[in-house]
Amino acid sequence: MANDIPKEELHRGLKERHIQLIAIGGAIGVGLFYGSASAINTAGPMLMLSYLVAGAVMFFMMRALGEVALAHPVSGSFSAYAHHFINPLFGYLTGWTYWFAWVVTCMAEITAVGVYVHYWQPDLPQWIPALLAVVAMSVINFVSVKVYGEFEFWFALIKVATIVAMILFGGAMIVFGLGNGGTPIGISNLWTVGGGFFAKGFQGFSLSLVIVSFAYIGIEMVGVTAGEASNPQKSLPAAIDKIFWRILIFYIGTLFVIMSLYPYDQLGTIGSPFVATFTKLGIPSAAGLINFVILTAALSSCNSGIFSTGRMLYNLSLQGKAPAAFGQLNSRKVPANALAVSAALLMVGVVLNYLVPGKVFSYVTSVATSGTLFVWGIIVIVQMRYRASLPAGEAARLKYKMPLYPLANYIVLAFLVFVAISMAFDENNRIALMVAPCWFLFLLVSYFGAGYHRKLTTPATGNDTP
Repeated sequence: MANDIPKEELHRGLKERHIQLIAIGGAIGVGLFYGSASAINTAGPMLMLSYLVAGAVMFFMMRALGEVALAHPVSGSFSAYAHHFINPLFGYLTGWTYWFAWVVTCMAEITAVGVYVHYWQPDLPQWIPALLAVVAMSVINFVSVKVYGEFEFWFALIKVATIVAMILFGGAMIVFGLGNGGTPIGISNLWTVGGGFFAKGFQGFSLSLVIVSFAYIGIEMVGVTAGEASNPQKSLPAAIDKIFWRILIFYIGTLFVIMSLYPYDQLGTIGSPFVATFTKLGIPSAAGLINFVILTAALSSCNSGIFSTGRMLYNLSLQGKAPAAFGQLNSRKVPANALAVSAALLMVGVVLNYLVPGKVFSYVTSVATSGTLFVWGIIVIVQMRYRASLPAGEAARLKYKMPLYPLANYIVLAFLVFVAISMAFDENNRIALMVAPCWFLFLLVSYFGAGYHRKLTTPATGNDTP
């Protein structure tokens, strides 16, 4: 089946522990440590409900991806699946959109690295740590997929350890009064401050779903690892099934602690809630500690971005929708040419942050957000097409099935449409809805202009055939 999904020759060097932590790293971004205050001010305590709803949607989306990925574990993932189960045009749109979204995201992350390093070295030019970040993460990816997995494992572990410490120490402050003179703080702030739990109403809830959805960008990275997982039949289901519970524990648990400790309408004045909490506990250099965690989170995003963009270009090449040179592997089974192109564009990103006005750069970045919504929608549509392609009776024998199919698929699609509509009511996100059509128009012109619509691929090599 799926006889036009190109055969890959990548090295399966990612162990189960790598994929488990990559899944966590993809679900936990910089925003939880640094930008949670703005999200809380948008929705108030109801933000926990937003994360619960969006988390359930992400779980169904990931289960849809997992069902297809277990049957066809390739690094091109949703691009390769869209190529086969929808049509080649959607494989092209999905692959290049995901590639560009990660390139732009990484440009922002490497710039952030320069900002975070300023905490310790205020006189160091910002472009130097940004450049070093690109070089270091590129070298990691060029060495081997196993080295990439090891770095992601430790990057994610740092984030997890910080969140667990926040929940445990914060919980002790709430229940036992740790750091508060032995007087328990309690949880009354959740319903007595600023109008209570539902103070922001439906508008606050809908706008917060936009912020929450963007926080989950990267969760689909698990699908990209499928082509290099040593045992995808075991590691992928284990990672995907635990995502929902991790979201409950890490996101909702953290928000519960933060909004219990501090009145939500005052969070914008205290800086990072993590810094404030650890400082209250008497931990020296709390700001430096959290700055280090945020720095590793930014490096993790850059590392994953180079990994995923390289694999997407590699598979697009095998599909015949990118230059053939991107489909070549080095002696360590790494798509070196594809990685080099993505890394080179990140170098351009360092320069652009100085030459292009911030407002213009934010227009380009908006493609990453709207593009990810598109990719998530394609994933659930692909699963529906995959299930419909199975012979009678075979679907019942699937070992890892999408739950509540097809109802869950329609729920996910409705959620994504709702988020896109909500973006139109927020000035900061509205531009994404205007930039995205321009991007897709460019892709359509390039697809038909370059003659990709006339090219087919053979299943074994992905080379063009007349």
